[in-house]
Amino acid sequence: MTLGQRIAQKRKELGLSRYHAAQPEPHKSVWDKWSVRVLFALCGIMLALLVGTNSKVKEMDRQYSGLLRSIENITDSVDSRISAATRRMEETLEEQASLTAEWSAELVSTNPRANTATFAVRVVPKTYTEGMTAVFMIYSGGETVEAPAQSGTGHSFSGEITCPLSDEIFLSVVFLSNGTGETQPLTDFYDLYMESFPELTVSAVWHTGSDRNTLLPTGRDTASIVEDANHEVWTPEPPASIRVGLFRDQKLFTWYAPGVRYFDATGQEAPGWNLTESVKLEPGHEYCLAAVYSDGYGRQRIYPGSFTRYDPGPDFASAAVQAPGWGEDPDGWEF
Repeated sequence: MTLGQRIAQKRKELGLSRYHAAQPEPHKSVWDKWSVRVLFALCGIMLALLVGTNSKVKEMDRQYSGLLRSIENITDSVDSRISAATRRMEETLEEQASLTAEWSAELVSTNPRANTATFAVRVVPKTYTEGMTAVFMIYSGGETVEAPAQSGTGHSFSGEITCPLSDEIFLSVVFLSNGTGETQPLTDFYDLYMESFPELTVSAVWHTGSDRNTLLPTGRDTASIVEDANHEVWTPEPPASIRVGLFRDQKLFTWYAPGVRYFDATGQEAPGWNLTESVKLEPGHEYCLAAVYSDGYGRQRIYPGSFTRYDPGPDFASAAVQAPGWGEDPDGWEF
């Protein structure tokens, strides 16, 4: 057997061929089966740690929120107690400084024709001296009114005092003794003037043309006035009267016609007010439908409806915040 034959036989025994002999020796992968298992195990551990950490963060967040609520509750409680203590202290100081041992004051009546209010007052001085007298004093409507008090049992002083009817009335008593006087404020009364008028609500339905900026007369269902106490359509009793008008920038633009009938929610005819002419809305102005009430004794009150500022956009108008000064006092309104 020749040398070449021996080499070929040896290759055959080793399972080699020219192709196999030409191939490079394969490299063993670093990712064997154990490495992959270890990697998956590490990923699982990391995932568990992340989940656990997230749960702890959520728990800490809940605890923090609860702590904040507790602090807020404690703060509110402390503020409430401080306010209560402050009020008690102020009341105690006022009682100590007060010249009266007891007092009472109540509204007896109001007289719209005379535009006056009458009060019944009774006081007992904390320190009484022989010959002491008392005078009740009220400041209302820019005027000061005085009325002597009558002495009674238990060193008390009582009586009635009448003053101009207004929305701010301040009542006090003056104790006179040995030629000197000491003044003790008693109480204040607010909104009595406005409360002497009926409580009414003005509502309106505005109908616009195709141009969306013109109010059109329809002949019905334009404006109505409802009494707040019973939610029924309201009309004044003579000598009182009421008018309804459209105002622009707090100035009368046009009066509505009275006496138009329309059907209310009960199906019965009721009085209303109607627009009698077309009204062109202009940008930059505020419009308001309002009722002007006169009680027949020279007193008036304005009942504004909703305010609308013209907007030339697709909705033609949008509700506007009530303008400063557009209140119920006739001062500032032009009609």
